[in-house]
Amino acid sequence: MASSSKRKEESHLLNGSVKQSTWSKAFCSNAVWEEKDEFLDVIYWLRQIIAVILGLVWGVAPLKGFLGIAIFCVINAGLLYVYFSSFQQIDEEEYGGTWELTKEGFMTSFALFL
Repeated sequence: MASSSKRKEESHLLNGSVKQSTWSKAFCSNAVWEEKDEFLDVIYWLRQIIAVILGLVWGVAPLKGFLGIAIFCVINAGLLYVYFSSFQQIDEEEYGGTWELTKEGFMTSFALFL
């Protein structure tokens, strides 16, 4: 009971408005990200989810070898690029450039994909 009341208190900002959760901001277009790490965490975890889904699809549809890996890389990087440049419309330079956002969590997602 105390933990639920503590969560409610934490969800309120000083001005009385309700703080939006990270995942609700992730699926809301043009969300405002107060912390850079929060958005980078969303990029990281979305990439991991995409890797697991693509890994399962590639396992069912027997895509193997260089072609399978190349298609994974293109889809993984492409989806996340469209997400942060078109859907969220963030300023890439604020996060170190397009390349930094594109490679965020890529190697761990590649390991999950395999």
